[in-house]
Amino acid sequence: MYIAHCKIRNPGLMSAASTKPHIPIYQRLYDTYRQSIITQELKPGTRINSISEIQQKHSVSRETAKIVLKKLAESKLIIQKTGKGSFVADLGPRKTKWAIVVPFFSSYIENLLELIKTEAWNNNRGLELYVDYNNPMEEIRLVGELINKRYEAVIVIPVSDEIRTAEFYRNLTSGGTVVTLLDHTMAGSHFTYVIQSYDLGVKRAVAYLDSRTDKNLLFVKNRVWAGTNMVQELMERTFRNFSDSEESGRKALVSGHLGEIDGKYIEQNNIGGIFCSDDMDAVRIIGRLKACGIRIPGDISLISYGNTELASFFTPGITSINCHFEQMIEKTIEIIFSNLHGQDNRFSQYIIQPELVVRET
Repeated sequence: MYIAHCKIRNPGLMSAASTKPHIPIYQRLYDTYRQSIITQELKPGTRINSISEIQQKHSVSRETAKIVLKKLAESKLIIQKTGKGSFVADLGPRKTKWAIVVPFFSSYIENLLELIKTEAWNNNRGLELYVDYNNPMEEIRLVGELINKRYEAVIVIPVSDEIRTAEFYRNLTSGGTVVTLLDHTMAGSHFTYVIQSYDLGVKRAVAYLDSRTDKNLLFVKNRVWAGTNMVQELMERTFRNFSDSEESGRKALVSGHLGEIDGKYIEQNNIGGIFCSDDMDAVRIIGRLKACGIRIPGDISLISYGNTELASFFTPGITSINCHFEQMIEKTIEIIFSNLHGQDNRFSQYIIQPELVVRET
């Protein structure tokens, strides 16, 4: 079973602040404590505020404090021990169900999802998909909630700005749920992950373009990866370092706006090679330049990152960096099951080496 959980935001349904219904203070406090438990600011076994402490800390009545603790207990988030206080509940038995958390949809991520879905199916596991909309706090909330719901495994493709989630993963108590990061993570050095060597992939792309042209090279960033993105920053830095050549006078150019790339842009910037961070962008550029009378292959060499089905099925076949999705998923499944069988691999880390696949472009 493969279920997608996506939030549809409709601005037309949003009310003005003045028309929002009043939220009782006990509900707001309950939500605050629940969030702290879900995101593991309060870990299993931790003692939480007593009735009198809630009263003093939040300036509320004794009755309000009692309701807050009652609701937390009813939600099985805390255990109340007579004479000792209230404690964050230990996590219960696991479900035979996996979840995957992704920041957005793309052809690249879709490829990974299909492989994970197949592995879950082959191992008689349900799989549910959650989207965090590239929001670090939403990623933290989702992972914490899935642990509390006792999913057997949670696979996370991290948000772009990983610095904001690094501390959460370093201090995570999973209670037996296997949590592993997948595909890219620059800030998770103290956590379990299966990643690829993006800098090596970029070096191989640049070396290929360098062998095809003496003109300037262009790196096209993906707009889906907007904002602070540690992976794309690494790719751009590596591209510049290996593309600039004082001897030949060649320049490394970077564009974050695919729409500006047309015949005039190519001519004015003397571009002979293009490197796209996504196969879909490569398809769009080929189409845009073809409309301007620029041939790929022929006038310009092009390479993309990902090697999804688009790269191999499109005409002309797109030269691409193969991320070896199958190897990444194989190692992820290995981490999950070795952990479930009692092996402590909380800090297992695998780096997959990408390779160049030469096609027509």
